Amino acid sequence: MDLCETQTYHFEDDGSIPNNRLPLVVYRYCITQDEPGLRQLLESHGWGDTWVNGVYDYHHYHSSAHEFLGVLNGKATLQLGGEDGKVLDVSRGDVLIIPAGVGHRCIEAGPLFSVLGAYPDGQSWDLRKGKPADRPEVIENIAKLPFPKMDPIYGEKGPLKCLWQG
Repeated sequence: MDLCETQTYHFEDDGSIPNNRLPLVVYRYCITQDEPGLRQLLESHGWGDTWVNGVYDYHHYHSSAHEFLGVLNGKATLQLGGEDGKVLDVSRGDVLIIPAGVGHRCIEAGPLFSVLGAYPDGQSWDLRKGKPADRPEVIENIAKLPFPKMDPIYGEKGPLKCLWQG
């Protein structure tokens, strides 16, 4: 499989959204499989607990799991990293690999927009909205979360290992 165009984005803790020292990774124009084929690919690379839907329209993050979002259909404008984060247009074929703690929300989505979400095996997602009372727990959760065993798209030899552990 040829390597797709890869982009990375770093976000600092903004006091509400903790973000992560790991970069958010975007693979552009990467998904060529249909939904069942993508689910099979993810499963073979150790990513599961899949679902299909949109992206919430409010800032949120997960402290107990890294997240894969693959755009199956349509296009959307997302905001990543919190209120002052990066605004990014995504469309069919794009992949986002979101480290635990990195905020994300949908600003606007076309009528056909849908993503397939997944998490590394052994990680269960939580839904966090930046509440101050949650802060000590989420910081601890993020710090102790292991790296995924494989890149969700490329497997053992994918760039994620280098980008996150390098």
